[in-house]
Parts: sequence; C-alpha cells; structure tokens
Amino acid sequence: MPLRRSSLLLALVVCCVIAFAVGFKRNAAPIAAQSFDIVILNGRVIDPESKLDAVRNLGVSGGKIQTISTKALTGRTTFDAKGLVVAPGFIDLHEHGQTPENYRAQAMDGVTSSFELEVGTADVDRWYAEREGKALVNFGVSIGHIPTRMAVMGDKGEWLPSGPAASRAATDSEIEELKRRIERGLNRGAVAVGFGPAYTPAASHWEIMEMFRVAARNGASCHVHLREAREPAIGALGEVIAAATITGAPLHVVHINSTGTQWTPRLLRIITEARSRGLDVTTECYPYVAGMTRIESALFDEGFQRRLGVDYKDLQWPETGERLTPETFDRYRKQGGGVIIFSNTDEMVRVAVVSPLTMIASDGIAFQNGKGHPRAAGTYSRILAQYVRKEKSLGLVDAINKMSLMPARRLERRAPVMKNKGRIRVGADADIVVFDAERVTDKATYERPTDYSEGFKYVLINGVVVVKDGKLQDGVAPGRALRAPVK
Repeated sequence: MPLRRSSLLLALVVCCVIAFAVGFKRNAAPIAAQSFDIVILNGRVIDPESKLDAVRNLGVSGGKIQTISTKALTGRTTFDAKGLVVAPGFIDLHEHGQTPENYRAQAMDGVTSSFELEVGTADVDRWYAEREGKALVNFGVSIGHIPTRMAVMGDKGEWLPSGPAASRAATDSEIEELKRRIERGLNRGAVAVGFGPAYTPAASHWEIMEMFRVAARNGASCHVHLREAREPAIGALGEVIAAATITGAPLHVVHINSTGTQWTPRLLRIITEARSRGLDVTTECYPYVAGMTRIESALFDEGFQRRLGVDYKDLQWPETGERLTPETFDRYRKQGGGVIIFSNTDEMVRVAVVSPLTMIASDGIAFQNGKGHPRAAGTYSRILAQYVRKEKSLGLVDAINKMSLMPARRLERRAPVMKNKGRIRVGADADIVVFDAERVTDKATYERPTDYSEGFKYVLINGVVVVKDGKLQDGVAPGRALRAPVK
C-alpha cells in the first residue's frame, strides 16, 4: 500500500509539472513578444563586425538590440524593412557643426553619433553640459590644441585663431600650461586630442610632440589636420608619424584627400607602410572636391596660392555664391567667415574613398543662415549613391564598415562606450539606420547645402525613432554624451 501511494503521488507530481510546462509554453510567446519596444522585420541586416549579411528580424527594447532572429517577432511598434538595408548608425568623427540644425541634417543622412575631434574644445565639461538632454544625435568632443592655445595666448579669433595663437611661438611656460590643460581635458572625459598645425603654424615641432606625450599617457588618439598641404604634406605627415612613434600616441590623420590632393596616393602609401610596422595610424576622407574653412585663418596668410594650389577664382563665398577676386578676398578676409575652397579632383577623392585605410567623416561646418558646405548634410548618402550604387567602386558592406565599425574601433580603447556602437549585435546600442540602397541619395549642393538626403526610411538612436518614413520626428532628443571615463 505505501508503494502504491508513492507511485500515485509521483504520477500526480509529474502531471503537475507537465501541465505547468504546457501552460508556460502557451503563455511564453506573448510575454516575450510584448517585451520588445520596436521590431524591425524582413530587412537585409548588415553587421560589419560579424560579417552578417542576411535577412533577419531585430527586436529592440531599453535602447538596446535584444535579439536578431530568423523567426517572426512582435512588439509595440513594428517596421517592415523588406527590400531595405538595416545597418549600424553612421559615426562621424569630424563634424564641426555641433548644433541642432546640423544634427537634424546629419540624422537625415544616417548619422547617429557626431564628434568634433579635429578642433575640439578648450572646456570639455561645458561643451558636454551645453548638449546634455538636448541633442538629437549622440555627441562627443576632443580636448583641442587649437582652442586651448587660443585660451592660453589670449587669441580672440572666432573658432580658429587669427592672432597670437596662429603667429607666435609658445614660451616654455606656455607649453607647460598647454600640457596641463590638455591633461585636464582628458581627465574630464575628452575622447581624443585635436590638432591643426595648419592653423597654428607658429607651434613648433617640439610643442606638438609634447602634446602627443600627454595624449599617449592617457591612451588618447591624436586627430590631426596636417601642417602643410599638397606635396609638402608628405613632410607634414612625417612630422606627426614621428611624434606618434616617439611618444606611443595613436595617430589619426583627418581628411587626407583634402590635405593631400594629387599627392593623396603617396600619403596613403606612407600610412600603409607605417601600419605594416605596427604603428597605430588611421585616416579619413570626405567625398567632395571642395573643402571649407575660415577665410581669416592662417591657412590664407600670404602665399596661400602656392601652399594650397589654388587661386582666388577657386574660392567661393557661400552667402552670395560668388567666386572671389583679389579685391573681394581682401574684403571678406577683413570681415571673416567661412569660404569654400575648390582644390581637388574627382579622381583623388575616389582614390581616398575606396582605399581600405579610410573611414568616412564629413568635416561639416555649422550652417549659417542656411549657407555652408553640402558635406554637412550629404556625406554619407553621397558615399552610398555615388561610389556604391552608381560607380560600383566601393562595396556596400565595405562602405558601411567605413561609416560605422571603423570609427567606433578608433575610439573604443579610450572610450569604452564605443564598444556598443557601430555594430548590429545583441547587447549593442540600438543606433540603427534603415535605408533603400537603390534610392538613397544626397540632395545638398553648394547652392542649397542644407537640403536633406533621401532614402533613409528609419533612423533609431538609442532605441528612439528619430526618422520615420523618411521624415524627422519632432520632440525627441535621444542623443547621449559619448565620453571617456571622467577622473
């Protein structure tokens, strides 16, 4: 009798377990489905890190990618991405226009993270505080040698130096003060150190190397606008490669096509050879034959035609669209402002864009009354339209890698927050772009530089939809500070 009772009891327990399991299975699917805030279905998912390139469904919750699945998913909001590409949001390492207007244009161009790393700032805490809780896209900054030099020397120039920070050599005590301020900026979470010897030509090689030493101690990459352009850029590149080699600081050369022009292939070869010897050297480019900078800067000091390989007719004043003459150049230089410089060729731009070395970065400048350079609004869609779809000189997966994973990896050692950017993987931040590869195109021109790109159907930043059905969404500001650890 005890044995029979035990058997009955065991059978009852087994039945209860089975019933519980069946009930749990019936209820599990709806619970799991309801847990996703956003589901993206049927898209061609491209992840440059894992090499995934296949139709998948994504589930997003809590600002993170929660699942990547071949199975159907349901959630509170569902987007059908059939026939569309789903990729990591693009990361711009070189955008001077850190303003709401520029952020809107960048989001419409697929950019989810925007950095000011060439010029940077002299006050890291204030720079981040000005954007906290207000930004459409993620944002980050370097501690900049240029603005720090301006602060130490009392240069009153607007953004770039036009006084002693451009024209005067620093004293030993000033160099020590520069080092102290650079160090403090890094301690306050700057993700890199920015340099522009072309704008501070009086800064000695020793001064630049001393700043590299500070960067090296803090594991920060040095983002450099080379001292010289055209053929002399070979020597200017040698200057910073030497500084990186001696100090151990990682080096990132900005807009190599803009500085190198017809000598770009030689600069790329030098970087390739430096990397083959174990040096941490990277570079970037933008897909336009013209650049833009301040006309009152040291770049346009006497002899600029020889240094830059341009003449007055190659300079365009954005506000009027006119090409300059000696007379208008002098007038606008006294006034100050941005000027567009036509100094390159389509061939050299293509050489830079398709190189496996280069990341894509816009070098965009803040729009002024709707005027400026089209690269601030159209860089990333131009890569996809011109070089991927039309010319087929660059593969789609390679292009996405250049615009997402490569820039994330450039920064992630110092700023671990970047380890969850530039990827489509479980646990990564839900910075996602969904676009039509057959339709995406840039619309911004030199005459209408603020026109938004077309073809990006959805853009998510930290799991928040900022572009829906190709239109910006009002009342959202999901951008977060991208910052190195603060000491």
